Amino acid sequence: MNRWILQLLPFLVWGRQLKIQNIIDDLMAGITGAVIVLPQGVAYAFIAGLPPEYGLYTAIITPVIAALFGSSFHLISGPTAAISIVVMSVASGIGDLNLSQYIAAVLTITLLAGLIQLALGLLRMGAVVNFISHTVVIGFTAGAAVLISASQLKHLFGVTVPNGLSFTEGMNQLIGQLGDTNLYSVSIGILTLVSALIARKINKKLPHLLIGMLIGSVSCLVLNGANNGVSLVGALPGTLPPFSVPDLSVDTVQSLVSGAFAVALLGLIEAVSIARAIAIRSHQQINGNQEFIGQGLSNIVGSFLSCYPGSGSFTRSGANYDAGAKTPMAAIFAAGILALIIVTVPGITTYLPLPAMAGAILLIAWNLIDFHHIKQILKANKSEASVLMITLLSTLLIELEFAIYIGVFMSLAFYLRRTSKPTVMDVAPIQNHTKRSIKNINRYNLEQCPQLKIIRIDGSLFFGATDHIQRKIRQLTNHTTEANFILIIGKGVNFIDVAGAEMLIQEINRLEQKGGDILFSSFKGTVMDELDRIGYLDKLNKKRFYEFPESALREGIERLNTIRCQNCTANIFRECPKG
Repeated sequence: MNRWILQLLPFLVWGRQLKIQNIIDDLMAGITGAVIVLPQGVAYAFIAGLPPEYGLYTAIITPVIAALFGSSFHLISGPTAAISIVVMSVASGIGDLNLSQYIAAVLTITLLAGLIQLALGLLRMGAVVNFISHTVVIGFTAGAAVLISASQLKHLFGVTVPNGLSFTEGMNQLIGQLGDTNLYSVSIGILTLVSALIARKINKKLPHLLIGMLIGSVSCLVLNGANNGVSLVGALPGTLPPFSVPDLSVDTVQSLVSGAFAVALLGLIEAVSIARAIAIRSHQQINGNQEFIGQGLSNIVGSFLSCYPGSGSFTRSGANYDAGAKTPMAAIFAAGILALIIVTVPGITTYLPLPAMAGAILLIAWNLIDFHHIKQILKANKSEASVLMITLLSTLLIELEFAIYIGVFMSLAFYLRRTSKPTVMDVAPIQNHTKRSIKNINRYNLEQCPQLKIIRIDGSLFFGATDHIQRKIRQLTNHTTEANFILIIGKGVNFIDVAGAEMLIQEINRLEQKGGDILFSSFKGTVMDELDRIGYLDKLNKKRFYEFPESALREGIERLNTIRCQNCTANIFRECPKG
């Protein structure tokens, strides 16, 4: 079959290799997945401000499309906590909407996010998530967990707090109404939370959220909570995901596109990161571009079938792998079983109290916070710690989509900061050594030649790094030193752009006026080819480039001021007059 078609339709590859045993394994994993996602789907829709069925619709459609067109065999897509809170923030930010308008706005976000993800995948931009640091993701997720928890406290305490308020405004409103706390609501919520924790403690494979919600529902019936001010979720419609139409009016699209980009970016980060984490265990090779395409198509299709934006779920993906899933059919089986449950048992949420949902969501939010890595980051590195705290605080204090952009900007800024200061190491040959072994002068306590300085560059000579490298060269060859010659050992240089080449030419011209020069050795063939391609190898003069430092040193030493050499007692090189 045509290779291009197989890349376009990856399910044709693994679909032709299905075996009976694989199908059985995938079916069993699918049953596990359906049990896990049932309470999560309802809870995540609750976080997103949507009726519960929308979370379940997303858990049916999104994982199927993502499984068919993605590259991971074990990634399970669908509703997630972090995406849900961002969707709520973006959709609520465009004004006071009734439920139908709000749902239409969410569907528009889903479509726009899917189109953005698909475009990035088709443009082969799968590596873009590598530039968003793990620290930013941890900080944003922790902040989202706090927001999710705060949004559920009103249901836990049984008080009324308007939607769409900022974190600080919402907390102020909540504190002001604590006197009206409904003790029935608090009791049911805490009982749900504790039950789920106990179930997870007994056996991590138990559907602890489902057990907690079930006990919360029973306790509500026993306490007669419905007649004591406890709100219930109510029954599901009992239908498969219906056809839906996003609001594609110009005003709506313009007001949502920025937030949709943030949703798309967060979704891709989650999906690719989780797929790669699972691949470490499964030894499967993940194609980032294909995952972009799979996520994009799943959201595009989902927007027309009553779904809100989805992404990869670490909990469900990990459980899917642990349950013995072999192919993406496990995700398809889980979606099919969930659809069957919705159609046959629509009343499964009829007596589910909102405080029980709040208790389950508080546990979900707690699990989102990566305390282990937060402690490591705070102890290890001040700059990473500052990124973590700024991202977390931005998530709490400003609109969520802008918090994501701040995190992305900081990731890129710190990356550029690191790459703009490549290591420029002073090196010299080990004196009285049979071989001309060139080492770090500080580590080996070596003397340097007063006239010829040797440096090793570990990093790329691009526009962002030229100032740093130029300052180092001028520091070694300023008017207070005798050095007019520089040997640059470039085995650690990956590429040189036009700005880097122009800087070297500028320094060569400056040193030539002083009777000196710059020589180069050990540059990679790919770097030499690139310099030749952009026309700078001839401008720098090929004769200045040597394959080994020894050859460059022989040339450089012959051009040194012999009078100064006779007055030097360092004996750095074998060729020195006193060596």
